[in-house]
This record gives sequence, C-alpha cells and structure tokens, in this order.
Amino acid sequence: MTSTRTPPPRAQTRTAPQARAAQQARAPRPAVAVIPVRKLFSAAQTNYFLLLGVTLFLVIFGLVMVLSSSTIESFNDDEGFFGRFVRQGLFAVVGIPLMLLASRMPPTFWKRWAWPALLFGGALQMLVFVPGIGLGYGGNNNWIRVGSFTAQPSEFVKIALIVWVAWVLTTKQDLLADWKHVALPIAPVGGLAIMLVLIGNDLGTASVMLLIVLGCMYFAGVRLKFLLTAIVAISLVAFVFVVSSSSRMERINAWRSGCGPEDYSGYCWQPEHANWALAAGGLFGKGLGNSVAKWNWLPEASSDYIFAIIGEELGLIGAVVVLALFVVLTIAFVRIIRATRDTFARVTTAGVMVWVVGQAFVNIAVVLGVLPVLGVPLPLISAGGSALIATLLGIGVVLSFARTATAEPEEGVVQTPADRSRLLAAQRVRSRA
Repeated sequence: MTSTRTPPPRAQTRTAPQARAAQQARAPRPAVAVIPVRKLFSAAQTNYFLLLGVTLFLVIFGLVMVLSSSTIESFNDDEGFFGRFVRQGLFAVVGIPLMLLASRMPPTFWKRWAWPALLFGGALQMLVFVPGIGLGYGGNNNWIRVGSFTAQPSEFVKIALIVWVAWVLTTKQDLLADWKHVALPIAPVGGLAIMLVLIGNDLGTASVMLLIVLGCMYFAGVRLKFLLTAIVAISLVAFVFVVSSSSRMERINAWRSGCGPEDYSGYCWQPEHANWALAAGGLFGKGLGNSVAKWNWLPEASSDYIFAIIGEELGLIGAVVVLALFVVLTIAFVRIIRATRDTFARVTTAGVMVWVVGQAFVNIAVVLGVLPVLGVPLPLISAGGSALIATLLGIGVVLSFARTATAEPEEGVVQTPADRSRLLAAQRVRSRA
C-alpha cells in the first residue's frame, strides 16, 4: 500500500520592500495625541468654541477700532499716534492667555476662591481712597496708580461679586423661598461692594453691578416678588443719590428735555457729536480711519463712545454687525446655561452674561441717546486695560463650565439601550481625555 505524504510548505521568501515594512511594523511607535472627532463636535465643545470664537473676534475688532479712533487723542497726550493701540494690544496679550488659563480650572476652584476673591477685590477698591494711590478722572475717583501702572479695581470687583453671589445662592438653593436667606448675606456684602463704587461717584459701574446681582438672583430662581421689592428699594436709593448731585441732575435734565443751543457746549456736547458721527456714517460709512469726530470733536472717542466711531466709519452695516455679534454672544451664554445642570455654573454664567451683554447694550443706548451719559465702556471693544482683562477673565470662567459640561438626560425622558450605550461611551471618552 503506497502512502502519500503531503510536501512541507515552502518557506515564503520576502522581498526587500516587504522586509522593511515588517521591520517598521515591529518598531516601537512614538506616542501621539489622539483626539476623538465626535468629542470636537459634541454639544459642550460646540458651545465652548462658539463663545471663544465670538470673544476673540470682538477683541480683534476692538483693537482695530481702537487703532482707528485713538490716534489723535494719543498724539495729543504725547504718546505718539499708536500709543493707546499698543497699550491696548499689550492688555489683550495678557488677557487672552489669562482667559484660556481660567478655562482650564474646574468649577470647584471658583467655589473655593469665592470669598477670598471678593475680599481681595474689596481691598483693591478701597485703595482708590488712599492719598497718593487713588486717582480721579472725569469726576470719578475710581482708579488707582502705582508708579506708571494704573488700574480700575471695580472691574475686577464685578467678576468677584458674580462668583460670590453664585456661590451663596447655590449654597442656599433650598432656602430661597425665605426672603431672609435671600437678603443675607447678599444685601449687606453686595451692597457694601456697590457702595464703595458709588462713593467714588461712578454711577455707571454701580448700576451695572446692581444689574449683575439682580440677574444672578433671577437665574437662581429667587421669587419675583422679592426681586420687585429689591428693585423698588434700589430705585428709591438711586433717586436720592441722583438728586443729591447738581451735575447729575443737569445731565439727566438735558437728556430728558433735549439739547438746546444754550446747552451745546455743556452736557450736550458729547451726545450731540455722537449723534452727528452716527448720522455722518450713513449706510456704508466713511471708511476705516476716516472719522471726523475723533479729531477732538467727540470726547472719549476710543472708550465710552467708540460705538459712534464705528457707526461713522463703518456705517449702519458695521453698527448692526456689532449688535449681531453681541446677540451671538448672548446665544452662546444661553446655550451653556441650558447645557449644564450645575446651579453654580448656571448662575455664574448668567451673571457674566448680564454683565457683558447688559453693559454692551447700556453703552450703545447711551451713544444713541436712549439713556443719559453713564460712562461705561463697550465690553471687549473699548480702550481700557482693566475692563478688557476683567471681561476676558469672566468669559474664561464661563468657558471652564462649557468645557466640563456633561450631557445628562432630562428627568422623565425614557432612554433606549442604544442611547445609554452612547452616553456611557461619551463619558468614558471624556474621562480619558
């Protein structure tokens, strides 16, 4: 019987390219950073980049407008044509990294530093009353000077007040139905911080701070009757504060009754020239850098009244674009508020939104003559280092909430097994990132 044997398999010979490919496959691979594509397009990351993108665009646009509007003022102050622009650019270089650094902090960091930040901000604000350090400008004593360095402490008090009020309201979340827990300690502590600004005669900043506190209380779920009572009490105090100053009364009377020829060189000078600048811009504007009002006709052309220069140089279209950008900024804030279920993050985000967007529309309303002159800058656009850095820091706090927001199912929504699997997978990806 003849047996057949299967021949042994032949050893496969590798060509030179195949050998090199096998050797490269066995070689250790360098460590690379892998970023899940789905994470980049998740809701939390979309909100993060939306807010970050609009903020950076407004800062860059503000630098361009500061360059255009401040050349004459800067030259008259012996700073050269580009002195204020260079200084504003340096503030942006400081503020943007500070914003990105703040965006990397966990929410617990802001809770832990709520009290110390408010105490530090209050201490800085009290320095404005120290002789040799406090600096007055335009009738307001709200700046400090150390050597050649000047700052406005009230801008940093705003962000400290937002974080502190949000922390208090979050801690007392189950007690907000009792007016005593709402009033204490917000009324005395917040009132003291605002009073320090009012003593320096800065009514505009104090008004914005009041708006911030009321906005935080509203988004925290405080009852409307408590808020209405607080508004009535604040209105009475504001009325007494206004009538106690003849200059404030004259400014408000000029706003209420309109500007006549006898008031042209007084309190009506600034509002009238702002209106003329806006009217001269027309639909398309005179062109970037071609403003006439900035030639010492419009005071504070690069700060409080920069919106008038925008309307003159870029026309109605440019002014509407600025309004649209702040609307998009509002949408980004609202999306972050809706995406988080953390009360502290929600109230803090609402406070920053009321601050930035509310102050922007107050500034624009003043330029348009809808409100009397209050002396508040246009956030992220007007010249001013303290305002720019503090605003970027506040937005950085909100970015930290947008970065750490987790998508959780709403109560009462039935999840399928596939939905739960996708949610757990997304959470595992975030934990490894």
